[in-house]
Formats: sequence, structure tokens, C-alpha cells
Amino acid sequence: MSAVAHRSRESRVPDLGTLDDNSLLGMRFRDLPVRLKGSLLARRVARLYRELQARSIVALPHAWLSEEFFTPDGVVGFAIPFYLAHPRLMRLERTQMLEVEGAAEAECRRILRHEAGHCLDEAYGFHRRARYRELFGNPRKPYPASYKPKLDSRDHVINLAGWYAQGYPVEDFAESFAVWLNPYLDWRSDYRGWPALRKLEYIEELMREIRGVPPPSSENTEVEPLHAITRTLRDHYAEKRAYFAWHWEENYDVGLRRIFSEDPEGAPGPLAARFLRRSRVLLRARIAEGTGVHTYAVDQLLRQMIARAQELNLRMVDEAEVTIERLLVLLTMQTATVLRVGYPKVAL
Repeated sequence: MSAVAHRSRESRVPDLGTLDDNSLLGMRFRDLPVRLKGSLLARRVARLYRELQARSIVALPHAWLSEEFFTPDGVVGFAIPFYLAHPRLMRLERTQMLEVEGAAEAECRRILRHEAGHCLDEAYGFHRRARYRELFGNPRKPYPASYKPKLDSRDHVINLAGWYAQGYPVEDFAESFAVWLNPYLDWRSDYRGWPALRKLEYIEELMREIRGVPPPSSENTEVEPLHAITRTLRDHYAEKRAYFAWHWEENYDVGLRRIFSEDPEGAPGPLAARFLRRSRVLLRARIAEGTGVHTYAVDQLLRQMIARAQELNLRMVDEAEVTIERLLVLLTMQTATVLRVGYPKVAL
């Protein structure tokens, strides 16, 4: 390629930092000028490698950029979502979905350890063992579209939000591995008395067995890499929002009336709808973090409640701090419905 052609090609590469949301949404994934090499993500993957090597694990999974986190069957590697490769794309993700999974350092480490667990399971075929099935369940049963977590269960470890280990046998294994690998946890102490401790002890046995042993399978194919995806970010986000959408039953009037007042003379305080709008970001973050329900779904509930509070002309009667605490209780009760019915599951 001539120098002129090379400069011409470089001039066509968009500067993501200068593009507005509409322009970004119109781009195809394959045209995004991002890569894993040299990025913050690459340093996080390198940190994962150091944690694995400290345990004498030689099967280091490769990583690539795609639409979401996932580990393909039969591949000793995992995909990382595109938005984590650039600050501007993370801002777009937050605008579209109201949260950025994996943006925080600690959360990203937990996810990468989880993905590494899947990779080792694939590399060494642990899921084919009878003891694996005895402890984690049958990995050949159909993968569920949703799951109903038991919030007080001690049969599963807690690593990712939403009691993710309860979703499926291979997720239980990956979550248990992530807890075992975490250098900042003392899992023997933290899970003492839990039935889940047997799973962690089994992970310990397996990792001693493969210490320094190359895997029989080392397939390093990149499935759905970013450069091969031709659809636009707009299509991606439309599908993602539809997946996380939740139809909330409008059964919160009684709760709202207990917190706010319909009597404008007896409660001349600020409008409830206005207070809910100001507190929306705080409320949805607290509820999403505490329940594991996606921030986008929680925000839908809050939007409905704001509209209903406006229709009823409700007003505040308590101080802001008291009102926030009462709203958190109401929202937790509402989101408990999701956990009883079963919430859409995302395969990590």
C-alpha cells in the first residue's frame, strides 16, 4: 500500500470521541476503530493470566472483542463486549442500557475469572465427569431462558450479581471457579458450613490435577469477532433492550399512597413525581445492585411509578431520607416478583 493510500485510509477512520449517539448507533460493528491490544482490557486480561499462572495453570484463555461476554463451546477463550474497549462506547452503553457491565475494575475481574472457569471446563472436559454432575448438575439439560434464584440458598457461591451460580450447572462451576481463583478471598473460611464448600473443594482437587499440564484441547477460534459483525449498533441495542424489558404489573398504588399523600391541603409538600424523578438514578442503582435485576428493567418500573404518582397528584409527607428508604422497600417488593417468576438469563 502506498503512503498516500495509507494516509487516505487512516483519514477515513472515525474519531469515536467526536461522534454523537445517533452517529455511533448508525455504525456497523465491523467499522468500530477499537481493538483489544494495548487497551485497559488487555491489562485486565493480563492480570487474569497472572492469577492463573500463580496457581500453575498453563491453559491461558485467549480473548477477543464481540457484542457481549460469552464463551463458545469447545473454545479455550472468551469474547469481551466492544464497549469496554473505548470510553465513548461505554458512555453510549450507559445511555442505552443505563449500566455498563464490566466497567468497574472489581466487577470486570469477577467476570473474567468466571469466563476462565468456562474455558478450563472446555479445555479439560471436567463436565464429562460423574463427580462434576453430582455436585453441579447435568450440563446436557436444556439451557434455561430464565431462572428463579433462591435468595437464601447456601448451595451456591456468590460471585456475579443476581445469584448467577443458580442459573445452570456450567454457570455454577464457572462461578465456583471464580471464587476459588480470587486471590482476595479466603473461600475455606467464607464458605465454612455452606454446602457450596464441597464444590470449592472439588475445584481445588481439579486444579491440583491439571497443575502444569497442558490441555488436551486448545481450540483458539474467535467466534463472532467484532470485525465480522455487519449489523449496526442501533439494531444491537434495540434487541438488547427488548430482551431486558419487563412488563410490570401496575399493583403499586397502595404502596405509593402509603408513602405519599393524595390530600394537597394535608400534605402541601413537593410533588411525589418530581421527587421520584430527582431520585430515579439513586433508586434504580440501589435496587439493581441489591436484587440483580437489570437496571433497564428497574428503570421501566420507576417510569411507570412516576407517571402514576403524577396522575394521582401525590405529594411528599416525610423527609427525603425517610421517603427514600420507604421507596426502596416498595421497589424491592415489586422486583421480588421478577425473582419469583424468573428473570431473563444472559449466558456469560
